[in-house]
Amino acid sequence: MSLAATTQRVQQLAGGTDSLGATIKFAFESGAIYLDGTGPTGNLISNEDKEAQCTVHISQADFEALLSGELNPMEAMIGGKMRIEGDMGVALRLGGLFG
Repeated sequence: MSLAATTQRVQQLAGGTDSLGATIKFAFESGAIYLDGTGPTGNLISNEDKEAQCTVHISQADFEALLSGELNPMEAMIGGKMRIEGDMGVALRLGGLFG
């Protein structure tokens, strides 16, 4: 899947939900998805590569597997497929954001 298609999928899952109350970046080898959940009207998603309170380093394929439920987040962390930098509390809120 392309970065644009993955970004669109994140937009569908998180764009209409309550604000995350933080910024998070998913950093891939091919780019990034930046989620700004600090505003009052939900979460804004873009492909900007900006500083975030929490950055999740993961391959795009593994991220897509996480979104589809094929990959468990805990297994991804333990297996070294995902690394988190920054505010771990923000990362823990992602389960509610993506279902």
